[in-house]
Order: sequence, then structure tokens, then C-alpha cells
Amino acid sequence: MDLGIGGKWAIVCAASKGLGKGSAVALAREGVNLVLNARGVEALEATAAEIRGAYPVQVHTLAGDVSEAPVRARLVAACPAPDILVNNAGGPPRGDFREFNPEDWQKAVNANMITPIELIKAVLDGMLARRFGRIVNITSASVKHPIPELCLSNGARAGLTGFVAGLSRQVARHNVIINNLLPGPFNTDRLRAGIRFNARAAGRSEAEQVEQMQARNPAGRFGSVEEFGAVCAFLCSQHVGFMTGQQVLLDGGAYPGTT
Repeated sequence: MDLGIGGKWAIVCAASKGLGKGSAVALAREGVNLVLNARGVEALEATAAEIRGAYPVQVHTLAGDVSEAPVRARLVAACPAPDILVNNAGGPPRGDFREFNPEDWQKAVNANMITPIELIKAVLDGMLARRFGRIVNITSASVKHPIPELCLSNGARAGLTGFVAGLSRQVARHNVIINNLLPGPFNTDRLRAGIRFNARAAGRSEAEQVEQMQARNPAGRFGSVEEFGAVCAFLCSQHVGFMTGQQVLLDGGAYPGTT
């Protein structure tokens, strides 16, 4: 299927590895030019070089913590008329809510709610004027099914979900489409950190933890970043003009609900 986005420009956050990289690669495969952001310069430049070597697209980079306003300003200046925005950020620490202080909560809300909202604000009016925009917010399956040790993430990402629910319906008539993409267990550094955390808490080996987690999932495995990226690219395509404000869950069927 031709996604109809060849030649367009995308900003992709947290793009040096994991789900952000998978999304960037999938967009490049469709002919989308990229401005990539991540905190680590070395990994970011390696990803950019890999994409340039594989696909005939333009790839620019802007290293820095996108939760900081000056970095966001430089990122938008590097891509002043994006057609696509993929919001993504590493999740906050795991733990019992009793362990966290107000500063921890503020940091989580800033990274996982306020930062994506500020980036949306920075690019939205241009998308409206051009009558094309695709915004995908990579959040978490915890929005549908809260995970106890991810209380910081549960709260911050739920706030973003509520904001997007309202905004997405205000701008859809202008062909600006906003959806959230909710990953479950994908084979990333974030997942492996969770495996170590839960294995220690349960007094079992990491291999035992992996086996148990995979056995519980209806798909019997973890997802791949390539699978995730393909869905992200589709949500950025010309074919989703009648699909907005949705929580698109990719979790191998783990969530047991019907909605």
C-alpha cells in the first residue's frame, strides 16, 4: 500500500533507538524526510547515518532533551513546516507512589504530558493552514490498563490522552489527524529494564521473568520495533483522514477489554 506521504517532512522524538527509531525507519521507507531528536548524540547520529544509507531521504538531527523549552524551539526551527509529528519520550522511573515526591511528579508530567502538548502547539497552526497534518503520540498500554509500578507514567500519560481527545475532534475537519499509539511489551531497552525490575522484586531470574511474561501474552512473544514502526507510519498516512482521537493499542492482545 502506498501511504501517500513520500516527500513530506516529519519530526520524530526519541528517535535514536527503540520505538522512536522503528517509527523513523518506517517513515523513511515511505520516502518521508526526517528531523530526528534524542538526548544522546552518538546513538542519534548512528541512527541518522543508518537511515541515510538505506533510504533516499533527507535526515537532519537535533540532539537534546526535548522536555526543555530551548531544545523544543531549536527542533521546530530545524523543521519549521512539518507534515508529521511523532511525539515520544522515555517513561519515568518505576516504583511505589509513596517513593516519589512532587518534583518527581512534575518531571513526569513535563516529559510525558506538557512536552508533547507544547510541540503540538508549535506545529498545529501550520498544519491547519496547509490542510494536512498527522500527529502520533507514542504513549503506553498503561493508559488502557494501568500498571502498578508505573504510577508516574499512568498519571502523566492519562493527562495527555484527555487533552488529545478534545483537540483531535476540533481539527479533524482540516485534515489534521491526531491519534495515540499505545505500546505493550515491545523488545526495547525500556522493556528490558522492566524485566530486571520485576525479576528482582519477584526473586526470579531475568530469563524466568521473560518466559513468564511471554507466556501470559496471547501472542506468546514480545513485539518488534519494526512492527510498531509500520503501524506508526500508517497512522501518518493519507488513509487515516477519518480516524482521529483514537487509542491504538499494540500489545499482542494482552488487554482483556472490548473497548
